[in-house]
Amino acid sequence: MRYLVTGGAGFIGSNFIRFLFNKYGDDAQVVNLDKLTYAGIRENLAEYEGRQNYRFVKGDIANAADVAEAYRGVDGSGVDIVVNFAAESHVDRSIDDATEFIETDVRGVLVLLEHARRAKLDLKRFVQISTDEVYGSIDDGSFTETDPLQPRNPYSASKAGGDRMAYAYAQTYQMPVIVTRASNNFGPYQYPEKLIPLFVTNAIDDLPLPLYGDGKNVRDWLFVDDHCAAIDFLIERGENSEVYNIGGGNERENREITYRILELTQKPESLIKPVGDRQGHDRRYSLDTTKLASLGFKCDTDFDAALERTVRWYMDNEPWWRAIKERSAEYRAFYEKQYANR
Repeated sequence: MRYLVTGGAGFIGSNFIRFLFNKYGDDAQVVNLDKLTYAGIRENLAEYEGRQNYRFVKGDIANAADVAEAYRGVDGSGVDIVVNFAAESHVDRSIDDATEFIETDVRGVLVLLEHARRAKLDLKRFVQISTDEVYGSIDDGSFTETDPLQPRNPYSASKAGGDRMAYAYAQTYQMPVIVTRASNNFGPYQYPEKLIPLFVTNAIDDLPLPLYGDGKNVRDWLFVDDHCAAIDFLIERGENSEVYNIGGGNERENREITYRILELTQKPESLIKPVGDRQGHDRRYSLDTTKLASLGFKCDTDFDAALERTVRWYMDNEPWWRAIKERSAEYRAFYEKQYANR
């Protein structure tokens, strides 16, 4: 099968490409289209560079020429499946300036879809990777795929826009689109601005762990390997024009995650630093995954084991994340702005 994976140098995208090669070997051809913004790290997939069935294209999904080049495939024969991971994805950054989020998360989706339509490509599947955050916050129960979208910050609003753009192309042009909405991912290679890798790497360096508000915000945590397996499953078993929730079934308060990270890194709770709550901070996310389960898929990774494995990965791969923290002026500016005067 011939894949175009956008945002493949990022966290979930690079794990998905690794999943494809581990499962299908030489039977998978993969083009990785990535802009290499601050969170895109080409070296995440260095072991595949030079392989005949892998091609990296540095480019922007909002740029028509870059998209056309990527759609050529590994050897010029095209692609069968598009999986769009490319996105601006950090809520705090979107609150500071939403412009790039709209450009990538909405217009980028349009450019990807429009090229496939105008070029009359015979795609077997276009997977738009969305997020549970498009639903907004829920106090009780869980969101189903038919619940209204009520995004509460610029990031989730931009993802909702791309989500619906993909659905519109499925309805208007009968493109083979499915949309997935996943809960909070965690695992190796996650850029150290998200909660788990930020707290793990800060704990290793005896830096404060900045916990928003009272720390009781609830998230459902999905191990990235399970997410990759679910996407692969839906490429084969999903139905066009449908939306599928992908959740790990692991609801935890942020403070619970924080305490567990400190236990695993053997660091004191005194490192926890309560900070003012984020603007528009959703209290609880929860997904009903009955629809996906009815097709025969179930996440099978134990949460505690996966978290321990993730923490161990960051402890064993200090050069990877330390290089990011040391070289990234954007990261330093973000960190200083958010957590100054600690």
